[in-house]
Amino acid sequence: MKPNAGCWTPRHAAPLIAMLWLSACAMGGSEGVGSGACPPVVDYSRAEQVQAAAEVEALPEGTVLVGMLADYAVLRDQARACR
Repeated sequence: MKPNAGCWTPRHAAPLIAMLWLSACAMGGSEGVGSGACPPVVDYSRAEQVQAAAEVEALPEGTVLVGMLADYAVLRDQARACR
């Protein structure tokens, strides 16, 4: 007999199938537009932006943080478009 014989029986599959069916009944879509799921966009003062730019300029060449900040900029643009 195989070691996994009897593991995949209808009694084990039934709860899984029921869970999948119930999850399909969830209300609302996963899209954020119009659903109130848009994250807030923090407004930074001009002085804060100037200071941040100076700090980024001072970072060594090839710093990972610069790429992460670019990703953050894209997320901010998406959040603004979501409103």
